[in-house]
This record gives sequence, structure tokens and C-alpha cells, in this order.
Amino acid sequence: MSQPAIYAEHLCKHFRSNEALKDMSFAVPTGSIYGLLGPNGAGKTTTIKILMNLLTANSGRAEVLGYPSHKLNWRGFRKIGYVSENQKLPEEMSVTELLAYLKPFYPNWDAKLCGELLAQLDLPASRKLKDLSRGMKMKAALLSSLVFRPELLVLDEPFSGLDPVVREDFTRGLLGSVADSNGTVFMSSQDVEEVERLCDWIGIMKPGHLLISEPLDQLLRRFRRIEITPATGEAPKMDWGSKVIQAEFSGATVNLIHQQFAGLATLKELQEQIPQSSTTEDFPMTLREIYLAVARVRTN
Repeated sequence: MSQPAIYAEHLCKHFRSNEALKDMSFAVPTGSIYGLLGPNGAGKTTTIKILMNLLTANSGRAEVLGYPSHKLNWRGFRKIGYVSENQKLPEEMSVTELLAYLKPFYPNWDAKLCGELLAQLDLPASRKLKDLSRGMKMKAALLSSLVFRPELLVLDEPFSGLDPVVREDFTRGLLGSVADSNGTVFMSSQDVEEVERLCDWIGIMKPGHLLISEPLDQLLRRFRRIEITPATGEAPKMDWGSKVIQAEFSGATVNLIHQQFAGLATLKELQEQIPQSSTTEDFPMTLREIYLAVARVRTN
């Protein structure tokens, strides 16, 4: 198994009395597109800043492309593209001047790809960055992070506040470049639908902690909404166990969210628990439904 592009173990970070990260451990497989979901204040940006050597963890360790994150330097950064929601760009430069300034820093700069992305993202090359909209600035930041074909692209809330057209341009440019270069993408976001569309690995945070980290297809398989209607017409009173993270009643019908669904074996197990059940049906869940269910049950 290849070395993960990112590895973090027991990261903790506090700012005075505020504990931003309590025990953060995860791995981002090389070649994956990993989406880190969580509410504001969960610690997503703090995690990324530790990985990018912009903050130092109070304890724990992390590696990025094999480099200890606290020692990440220019050798590592020339393999990493980084775009953040509040990224500062040299406002007095034009897009062309920005690209010319950055080119000498990256041995793998691809002039052909640069031209293709300029056209695809519809960026006005001669206009100064200060005169661009926020969406155009984000596209300029993405372009400057893709054009040297990074081994790792790190995106911190890249879609926040972007209109649908700019967002579509952004994601097309991102996906096209990643497909061509076989790189790894690590992104934080609150946009669950966009993460489900783009990513093949998912992490879900609550403040300070990572609750889930696994392939998207596995996550979608193991979570199911199950509807049970007892023949007696009375809602059963029972302990559903740790495999069920939510149980709601609508009259006699029970709606469960099962987090270890194993097909017919799970349905049979539930029927044995409630032998009077007349119907047991299961329904697939979207990533948004899973995210909301996990966030609600783990924060109560």
C-alpha cells in the first residue's frame, strides 16, 4: 500500500482556553479526492494550517507528502498547490504578472496547461487582481495552484460565496487537471452536495474531532434508513444498540438510521428483534442525510 499523501496522528491545538483540535487522526490516500466536512468552528481550517506549516500543533504529529508538517519548506511546497477562502493575492499584479512571478519557483510549470486553464476559466489575463470579482480571484488562485501539476492540492472552503457559473468553472478546471495529473486533492467544505459530487473519500468532523473517515462508496453502503411497521400497530419500546444512531416514530412506524447496514442480514436481525413486524424496508441515503444524522446524534 502506498504512503498516504497526508497522515495525521493525535493532533491537538488550543488557542488560550479554546481547544480547536482535541484528537485529530486521519490519512488521505495518494490519488484520492478527500472532502473534509464540518460546521464553522469544527477545526477544518486549523487542521489545514497545521498541515501547511502555518500553525504548530500543541501535540501530535502530521506528515505531508512524506515531510513532517512542522518542517515543510520550499522543497515540499513546490509539490503542493494551496487555495484558501481568504487567500491574499498581490492586488497590484495582473493575472499574467502573477503567473510570471510564480513560474520560476516551480520546476514543473506547464506553459501549455497554463494557456488551456486561462481559456477554460475565462480569466482576463491583463486585468489587475484588485479589479477582479471574488470569484475571479478564486479562479486565479486555482490556476496558479494547478499549472505546475502539484502532487497535492489543498483547498480550504473553495466554494464559499461563489455563484453557480463560477463554481462550475472552478470544479471543471479542478477535475480536469486532477484527472490529467493523477494528483491528490484535500479539501475542506460545508458544501455537502459539491463534496459528494467531487470526492471519493469523506471525513466528517464535529468541533475538535474527526467522527468518520472512509471511502464515499463504503459510507453510502453502510448507512441506510430503515422503516419498520409492526403488525400490532404499536411502536416497540427497545434498545436498538450502537448500530442504530437515530430512531424516530411516526405513529407505530419506526424510522431507523442504521450505520452498519449489511443487507438482508441486517433486515433479518431487526425482524428477529421485533417478530411482530409486518414490513421492513430499507432506503439509501445521500451524503447530506448521513452528515446531518451523524452531526445530530454525536452532538446531543
